[in-house]
Amino acid sequence: MKKLELLSPFFDYPAAFRKVMYTTSPVEGYHRQLRKVTKTKGVFSSDVALQKLVYLTIQNLQVKWETAYIWKVVINQFSIIFEECIKSHRFD
Repeated sequence: MKKLELLSPFFDYPAAFRKVMYTTSPVEGYHRQLRKVTKTKGVFSSDVALQKLVYLTIQNLQVKWETAYIWKVVINQFSIIFEECIKSHRFD
């Protein structure tokens, strides 16, 4: 099977939907940001200091994620395309 045949079903989905499907890039970016913050500090005074730094980094990343995607549009598209799979769940 040609690689294009494997990739072509991906383009059947709307653009916002496809953007969310790019899972490796956001995951790699998430890990890169955590590594960047923890690696530059060297030694932490305690485990609590490390936990606080990681927590604050995650909060900052969540803000970036929420602004990067148009979640309401994507969730509406999910509910139309996969109606049978998610009709028991409610997204507000």
